[in-house]
Amino acid sequence: MSNQITPIAPRESSTRGFALAITAYLLWGFLPLYMKAVGHIPAVEVVAHRALWSVPIAAFALFWAGRMGDLITALRTPRMLGMAVVTAAIISVNWGIYVWAIAVGRTVEAALGYYINPLFSVFLAALFLGERLKRAQLVAIGLAIIAVSILAWERGGLPWVSVALAVSWGFYAMFKRSLPIGPNQGFFLEVLIISVPALAYLIWIGMTGGSHFFGGPGGANPWLLAASGLVTAVPLLLYANGAKLLKLSTIGMMQYIAPSIVFLLAVFWFREPFTFTTLVAFLFIWSALVVFTASAFLSRRT
Repeated sequence: MSNQITPIAPRESSTRGFALAITAYLLWGFLPLYMKAVGHIPAVEVVAHRALWSVPIAAFALFWAGRMGDLITALRTPRMLGMAVVTAAIISVNWGIYVWAIAVGRTVEAALGYYINPLFSVFLAALFLGERLKRAQLVAIGLAIIAVSILAWERGGLPWVSVALAVSWGFYAMFKRSLPIGPNQGFFLEVLIISVPALAYLIWIGMTGGSHFFGGPGGANPWLLAASGLVTAVPLLLYANGAKLLKLSTIGMMQYIAPSIVFLLAVFWFREPFTFTTLVAFLFIWSALVVFTASAFLSRRT
């Protein structure tokens, strides 16, 4: 009788990766429903709770995987720790803008921001990493610029929520690439760093009577804020473990699931204003994504 462990077949591995990744994207897509539930709480307080309650979940995931040693190494490496501080600061800004945007009824702009994000990431790679832009990518970026310009003309100014979300997430992803540790370890390190000022802030507002953790309608606030760790950490951990089992082209096609759900929720569930001009802008964005995704798919296939 052999004690050798049978390796997972490629097809089984791919199916498992797809299930994990699609679950993560669906959870991200429906995240605005949770954000609406905590919409009466200031965005800074929600972000502080997101970081604080994510720490035990991320720690358990690392402990279960036996990768706590990577975290200790990161904490002992000044350069790695410094870069983690940078990524933690950027993701805090991204979270804060997203939480605030959903609460004040700007979910359509939030969806647009995450539609633009892949195009902005390509632009950053060309600007800072020296990657050459292909003709199709230039066309896609041009179409996205037209879309943003249309919205700026309609609203008398830049759709800053969309731009800020795309820019913050783009820089976060770029800097995260320089962290020589896995995504799970990196996430734990980030929320651990954020939790220090977050805990100080929560103690301060608790002492000054500004905390929403105790009280709220029907006493639901403690449960809602404690759940912020689950809605933050679980999708990211699922995605991190699913992405490494899938091809890049598959992940590239799946990344539009979440903003599409967010967009549909904004228009049909939250009933946010959606004018004909906004529709035209989104048509340009969707055209840009078709060009971008088709180009990437054909390039990888070749």
